[in-house]
Amino acid sequence: MPNGIRPVLLLLLCLFLLIFPALGHAIRRQTRQAAIAFALQAALIGGCWATARIAGITTAIFLAILVALPVWCLQTYAAWHLSAGHPVGLLPALRIVWTRGHDIRYLGALFFLTAFLDLYIIVANPEYALAVFCAKPGGVFGILAKAQSPILHTLIGYGFMRLRRWSILLYMVYAGFGLLNALANYACFGYGRVRTAFLLTLVGFTVYVIWRRHCFKD
Repeated sequence: MPNGIRPVLLLLLCLFLLIFPALGHAIRRQTRQAAIAFALQAALIGGCWATARIAGITTAIFLAILVALPVWCLQTYAAWHLSAGHPVGLLPALRIVWTRGHDIRYLGALFFLTAFLDLYIIVANPEYALAVFCAKPGGVFGILAKAQSPILHTLIGYGFMRLRRWSILLYMVYAGFGLLNALANYACFGYGRVRTAFLLTLVGFTVYVIWRRHCFKD
């Protein structure tokens, strides 16, 4: 993609993220909610932009996925959802999301996204070797080591989207392996920004999934 097109696409994306939830509220004649949605999304986009300037684009994308995108989804859901013919605000929409386990489904969608990105990295960089307990296996074992990531992410994503209880066990196995592997790689290779972000995110996700385990069905 030409470098001149990227800023234009980024600007269009920011405008879409700003206008879309506010437009939904405005169509339903919720002027106050539309103003709140616009201001909140503008603040989040500004925070991501400032993070990109200070800590780099990778950190900004990470912040956008964990904070800005869920808030945008909530605002869009609030603009769309109707309860007995009356518009639903952010707080009532958040209660519905919490009750119906849509937050777990959002995590499942993130796992699907991660599976796609993992597969893209594997296909685009055949020479890429995944570090497994300080070793970077090659050949068949190297292919299997890399393939397990998108496969597990897809299965966990499906289970979370469907709120299946078996996906908790699968996730805990994945989290335990990931935690031990990250600590071992820390001991061998030392500090790394991506490694640190993965470790902290894994711990946070695991605590959250255990806390929300009652959302999953038999």
